[in-house]
Amino acid sequence: MRFLTGAVLLCAALFLSATRPASAGEVTLMPREDGAVEIGGRLLGFDGEVYRLDTIYGPLAVNAAGVTCAGAACPGEQVARIALSGSPALADMLMPALIKGFAAARGLVVERGAEGRDRLFRLRLPDGGPLRAEIALASGSTGEGFADLLTGAAQIVMADREILPEEIDRAREAGLGDLSAPFRRRIVALDAIVPVVAPDTRLGDPADGLSQAALLGLLTGEIADRSGPGGPEAPITVHLPGQAGQGLRQLPEARVLGGRRPVASARRHGRAAAVATAVAADPAGLGLARVSALGDAVQVPLADGCGTRLLASHQSVKTGDYPYVAPLSLYLGRPRLPRLARGFLDYLATPAAQIAIRRGGFVDLLRDEIPLGRQGDRLALAIAEARPGNGLRELKRLVATLGGAVRLSETFRSGPRGPDARWRANVAALAEALEAGHFDGRRLILAGFAEGSGGSEASAARARREAEAVRDAIRAAATAADYDRVRLEVAGFGDLLPVMCDGGSGKAGPEQSRDRPSGDWARRLNRRVEVWLR
Repeated sequence: MRFLTGAVLLCAALFLSATRPASAGEVTLMPREDGAVEIGGRLLGFDGEVYRLDTIYGPLAVNAAGVTCAGAACPGEQVARIALSGSPALADMLMPALIKGFAAARGLVVERGAEGRDRLFRLRLPDGGPLRAEIALASGSTGEGFADLLTGAAQIVMADREILPEEIDRAREAGLGDLSAPFRRRIVALDAIVPVVAPDTRLGDPADGLSQAALLGLLTGEIADRSGPGGPEAPITVHLPGQAGQGLRQLPEARVLGGRRPVASARRHGRAAAVATAVAADPAGLGLARVSALGDAVQVPLADGCGTRLLASHQSVKTGDYPYVAPLSLYLGRPRLPRLARGFLDYLATPAAQIAIRRGGFVDLLRDEIPLGRQGDRLALAIAEARPGNGLRELKRLVATLGGAVRLSETFRSGPRGPDARWRANVAALAEALEAGHFDGRRLILAGFAEGSGGSEASAARARREAEAVRDAIRAAATAADYDRVRLEVAGFGDLLPVMCDGGSGKAGPEQSRDRPSGDWARRLNRRVEVWLR
């Protein structure tokens, strides 16, 4: 027996059907080209692209493009079905708008089906035309999404946090492969975790901000009250997401606590938006909310003791200059998804989808340009933190290199285990732009920055190595780029232009040092590679 070239896969386990079997009957797949052999068997499934048959040779998968189907069990017009499960941030707020936009781009109309935890969206041709697709959304939690993936109730997980090691292990044991592999995760949008208080808070002026030490102390109960200026002591009520008696490990808010236990008296709320609502009505309340769902709550800046105040703005979240960014992602249950799912994933990268993401209150992934003139706070901090002599000379070199350039929103910060999903996504985005010629005739400067330790020369060398690693990754990804038309440069500026002061210069007095962020927090922000274009 001869097989159709490129059409038959001997391992049916590599194929994911998004539809139910059309029939249990027999069919014959006849080749479109002369000389190839017919294949007969019991039809197991068909998703519009691939037939799955149970044959005398075992289970086979055959590309529909190379055959025609004969037999009473041959499928007619197929309805693509796909199920997603996971975080309410995606299921309730973002995905419905993106499904509507995807349907409009395909010339389809959307009919809403079931509501509640499970929602169904039917996509059909206008004026009562044929049904083309059904997309089911199950809203629960990221953990529930991975559980649904294991049982086959979902093909895609909607996640607001990283996959946990035990979830990776369970998926591998279930035959789903390695869900931690880069190609199994797609970042859709960005959110951030922020401390919030009520508009009429009795806990002091929110604009003063909270140091990391103060925030952790309040959340863990080590600090039981916070006095307003000239006022009496004000007891704190802590509001957190999640169910009572459960930890925060399953939520992105866990990053703020860094493994420490919240105060036992913390009030828990089922959804992130409910935290903001509760805090807004509680003048003694302090909570952790999502910047996408602040409601009437007031965001409290993060303070570093040097006068810097960090807010989760569109710019600081997109560049990663705010420490508690929470990417919203899709984890793919199988490396190969049905055509509809692949089309939907492609749509998510379009400008139309990114505009819908921004309108939904989330931070989109479109590239922003930030002029050097809008770096005033960082330049002021750089001058204040600069070492005498060589420090000011290095600042002049920085201004000479980056003057007249704009900073792109792609910024590279490695995670605890090396390059993470955002790092790799930034590489892919810049590689695509280089190959498309978007930077032709210009200079792309990869500017490395390091934490304030080891001396200026050592910091500059370390920062340059980080920038060179990014450059090498971009070159490896952008194989079709014409480097005669664009200059890709690297520079290392050490501990210049810090996002937050980390005490590396040793210039802070005792009062400042007490309020400065812990070393890990500031170092993660300051150790980065920025992308500048001129």
